[in-house]
Amino acid sequence: MIAAPAKIQTEKAGQFIGHGGAIFTLEPAYNAHLFYSGSSDNMVVEWNMEDQQQNKVVAKLPAKAMALKYIPERNLLLVGQSLGGIHVIDLNKNEEIKLLQLHRQSIYDIQYLAEKESIWALAGDGTLSVWSINDFSLITALKLCDKKIRSIDFNIVLKEAAIGCGDGSIRIFDFETYVEKKILKGHLDDFSVNTVCYHPNGKLLLSGSRDACLNVWDIENEYALIHRIPAHNYAIYSIVFSSDKKFFATGSRDKTVKIWDAENFDLLLRIDKHQHEGHTHSVNKLLWSDFNNYLISTGDDKAIMVWGINNYNTNDN
Repeated sequence: MIAAPAKIQTEKAGQFIGHGGAIFTLEPAYNAHLFYSGSSDNMVVEWNMEDQQQNKVVAKLPAKAMALKYIPERNLLLVGQSLGGIHVIDLNKNEEIKLLQLHRQSIYDIQYLAEKESIWALAGDGTLSVWSINDFSLITALKLCDKKIRSIDFNIVLKEAAIGCGDGSIRIFDFETYVEKKILKGHLDDFSVNTVCYHPNGKLLLSGSRDACLNVWDIENEYALIHRIPAHNYAIYSIVFSSDKKFFATGSRDKTVKIWDAENFDLLLRIDKHQHEGHTHSVNKLLWSDFNNYLISTGDDKAIMVWGINNYNTNDN
């Protein structure tokens, strides 16, 4: 029996206003109902989805807050800013304990690889840096290209890191040796790959680019490009999966959020200003929270929107 196609409904469950500039990044916090945001107003703010009147300024930086990474094992928040610094905030002490300063251009992504106890940071100068979480020493720095590098994700089973680059390529690295294993070409040349995300099934890699296409790569077949989907009208900036792994969402400069079936890549829902009172400017970042299955979106309009996502089958009554 063929399963009925999934259907998705959404309603706006909340909206946070408070930042004074474009918001670039979102990150889960130490409790499921909390999350962080970073903005061009130089602020990092903690938001509470249980009580939407509560928010707390976590940090005020000397430059724009571009990237965030929370490390629950140590209760640390890493903040990458537009001058290249990475601020390490101890949330137990509520203070900055270290500034990692190697890059001189914006930090676009920070990820933590627990298996290697290392922090990976991507910068606007095309350089990847890897740092020890134990003493914050620099492990290695690699120049990948002459343009921005903006997104990284890890495949733990294969011990690989995928990095989206500004020249339109995706570079696959062995995360133990830092050796480049493969360069993927499938997006338009010199159209930045802004977001990469391994599928929870471990068999696929998804990527979104300034060429507005969503690409799907088959890991088990030498990363062959198996889908090239014209998903948006402008650049794709963010890809996130739902907690149940059945769906994923994309956010774009075209001001929309789209929700897709994670198995067959069918488009299920388009969230926009006209139909849902969505964003009026570029959607820069998405976060799919475990709390109430909320999908959180933000961008250049300075607003953070919280979406309740409900799914059902067409044969439901």
